[in-house]
Amino acid sequence: MTQPGCLELELTSDPPELPRVRGTVRDWSAQQGWSDDQAAEIALAVDEALSNVIRHGYCCAPGQRILLTAQPISVPGQTDGLEIRIRDFGKQADPDRIRGRQLDDIRPGGLGVHIIRAMMSSVEYRPVPGGGMLLVMRKYKDHRAACPPEANRHD
Repeated sequence: MTQPGCLELELTSDPPELPRVRGTVRDWSAQQGWSDDQAAEIALAVDEALSNVIRHGYCCAPGQRILLTAQPISVPGQTDGLEIRIRDFGKQADPDRIRGRQLDDIRPGGLGVHIIRAMMSSVEYRPVPGGGMLLVMRKYKDHRAACPPEANRHD
């Protein structure tokens, strides 16, 4: 059951789902009081994370289950924020080995992890007992993205 102010989405590992999810996350973020730029940063991080799940967790197999939850958070000593959890049921990975390619290696792809970390205040990957991964991303209102979201917008 969804609590007030929370977002819960169940989707599949089909790339055509991504524009709908980006729009939903961006709209939800704006409803929670995030600026247009911050809402775009949040949607971009979610899009990159879901793309990585599809590509790496499910090896591009369509129709696989992905759960996304988002909720406002309040942490003592921090500005208000949000937490997004993305749960897949695909291949597990060692969290210490999840990183983007070297930035001086100029070629397409491989920047999703860098983008996620730049957009969000904190990022944590966790293997889940029984299979799959859980990605927990947090963003606080005072966090400024490391690069402008306009340069990375997908829509």
